[in-house]
Amino acid sequence: MTVRIVTDSACDLTEEEVAALDIDVVPLFIRFGEVEYIDRKELSVPDFYKEMSSNEHLPQTAAPAPGSFGEIFTQRLNAGAESIVCINLSSELSATMESAQAGAQESGGDVRIVDSRSVSAGQGTIVLAAAHAAKNGASADEIVSLVSDLSSRTRVYGALDTLENLKKGGRVGNAAALFGSVLSIKPLIDISSGVVEEAGKQRTMKKALAWLAETIKEHGDNLESLSIAHAMAPDIDLFAEELQAVTNLNEIRISVIGPVVASHGGPGLVAISFVLKN
Repeated sequence: MTVRIVTDSACDLTEEEVAALDIDVVPLFIRFGEVEYIDRKELSVPDFYKEMSSNEHLPQTAAPAPGSFGEIFTQRLNAGAESIVCINLSSELSATMESAQAGAQESGGDVRIVDSRSVSAGQGTIVLAAAHAAKNGASADEIVSLVSDLSSRTRVYGALDTLENLKKGGRVGNAAALFGSVLSIKPLIDISSGVVEEAGKQRTMKKALAWLAETIKEHGDNLESLSIAHAMAPDIDLFAEELQAVTNLNEIRISVIGPVVASHGGPGLVAISFVLKN
């Protein structure tokens, strides 16, 4: 490929997906108290959830250093890549994109840094589409345009089982009003614009999932793709079957939310991400 695709570990792509399309993933850092780990390299997804359930400290995240991006960019350019398109999680949620921009300047090559305006399954879907385009010979300009188009049509909604992680993490956007709510509610959030906004409240997780399903049903035949991402939530297969019944899609992608997003969304989070046809 003359164009290489790079992203960060907030995309929540599996090792198999990354390997199949030769995508480079730059990891963020996960911190429990004073102990810091490199996402996926020093702390696997299963081990992260075990640590989060037992550690007295809520996890926090930190962006990669510019050099982490710069090293990958330089390696790929030296190996023959004409251009690199780096697709990052929303710049409204993390300083990761700023690190990528600094790393691009260090590399001195044709490196395009693009804001996905999304995260987790939304970001991952965009990255996969870009990688497929690169594999099929698309130019860097064409891929950047594709990412921009997909970003504008991507929607991400989530049902939180707890507010503690989001509150401590500080990535609340326009959802701060949720913190004044009674503890028993299950907040619904909208990250479609790249910031966390309040989308509603439900009394139980069952009702929150029903709200997500109704959101999918409302868009009917206007869905280009649909993904479910979850932070080790139960009965996800049943939820997927429910969504399948109200769409005309042949496949729903299911992924586990990794340490970066789960650090802020907390355990039990269930999210839907979909791309509208128009």
